[in-house]
Amino acid sequence: MFKSIVSVCLCLVSLVSIGQDKPLLGNDAQIEQWLKANSIPTLGLGVIKHGQLQQVRVFGELERGNAAPFNTIFNVASLAKPITAMVTLTLVSKGEWQLDEPLFTYWTDPDVAADPRSKLLTTRHILSHQSGFPNWRYMNESNTLDFKFSPGTQYQYSGEGMEYLRKALENKFGKSLNALANDLIFTSLAMTDTQYVFNSQIDPARVVQGYDTQGKAYETIKHQTANAADDLLTSVADYGKFLVSVLAGAGLSDSVYQDMISHQVASTKGKHFGLGFEIYDLADGEYALSHGGSDYGAQTIVFILPKSKEGLIIFTNVDEGYKVYEALLLHYLGKKGEQIMQIEMSE
Repeated sequence: MFKSIVSVCLCLVSLVSIGQDKPLLGNDAQIEQWLKANSIPTLGLGVIKHGQLQQVRVFGELERGNAAPFNTIFNVASLAKPITAMVTLTLVSKGEWQLDEPLFTYWTDPDVAADPRSKLLTTRHILSHQSGFPNWRYMNESNTLDFKFSPGTQYQYSGEGMEYLRKALENKFGKSLNALANDLIFTSLAMTDTQYVFNSQIDPARVVQGYDTQGKAYETIKHQTANAADDLLTSVADYGKFLVSVLAGAGLSDSVYQDMISHQVASTKGKHFGLGFEIYDLADGEYALSHGGSDYGAQTIVFILPKSKEGLIIFTNVDEGYKVYEALLLHYLGKKGEQIMQIEMSE
């Protein structure tokens, strides 16, 4: 399955409303009507203001006939990547990992072991999507991993890169990525509903069902091995805690934080990737850090604005959940949301 923030963001231009330019999002009954008109079974919303998570709302059903609770757990697909990035950057800030150290010291994938470019690959390349890898190796006819270009020379969004980093981290520290994330992020932030794997800490009775565009439910896959790039399980409240910590630079040194928010490479539509987040340059010196997730039965996206300390979390559980992004951006982020949309609709 193709998991790419690019595919998510390109879909931001699609909005189906209920006969008005901007749906009224303050009335629960109207929101439920609007979601039904857009075939969105479940919507999770988180609103950050003044650097704090001020609002969490969940609408719709957990599964047919069963209302979704406030603490519904979503598969947020590629929103796993910013968590992996922050685990890594926290280790860098602690002096236990190096951004620019070649990763072959800790891991080399057998598919690229004979390629000298494997000796050049660093954490910075991976977190800024300059690894040279395809998004997923199965997209190659050979079904093997390869370099499409030399690391650090151009942009190519890659889940494979994040998985490569996971294996290097796990080899050095002798712990799973899930354990590292619990040690460095989840426990300290009281993210009790967040895991990379479907383990005993995940309440199956609160995990939302995913759907295709015809309303057919996908099977809920209970992953037992962490994927650094995909399939994170979390709630709106938990991911909101995480984003608030990112806004505050929690656990990061000043230099690492500046690396995270700096343009590392041009991506698309005038945007850039930093380390772990895509960067939108807005008016008056403002900028947004963003990431999305796209998977079968999951469309998710987040934005945080470090200068104004605002943010927005959107979780949906259907293939075309992106249809509601624009209206929510405009409603909750106002002129900044308009600027984000202008960037997405540019050539």
